[in-house]
Amino acid sequence: MGARKKNAAEARKEVMKQVAVARLRNVPTSPRRMRQVADLIRGVEVGRALDILRFSTRHSSRDLEKLLRSAIANWEAKHEGKKAEAANLVVRSVQVDEARSLKRMLPAPQGRAYRMRKRSNHVTLIVDSAQ
Repeated sequence: MGARKKNAAEARKEVMKQVAVARLRNVPTSPRRMRQVADLIRGVEVGRALDILRFSTRHSSRDLEKLLRSAIANWEAKHEGKKAEAANLVVRSVQVDEARSLKRMLPAPQGRAYRMRKRSNHVTLIVDSAQ
């Protein structure tokens, strides 16, 4: 590994020591629906983001609320003795990726069949203190 690449990797590791990451995998919701809810909380202060998710009528908001609470707990575990309320935590990034799709067949006219794809997704949420 070259020196520049090694220095960049070490800098990334130092940044990741300060933030808290939570991942949710194989959520049986389409990625588009999850992204619509994730866009609401990206870059928002954590307390406000929890309120947005708690009172949202979207089905995906329950999963994201649990994931956000997990990320807050992960941040508190990394920074022992500090409370999340006092640190002004912010949702740095929410990334929704497509996971595997379950392929099913639907009956169609004249003896044919259409393929139905039941999509799922992976969500990665990063929480950091506002500076």
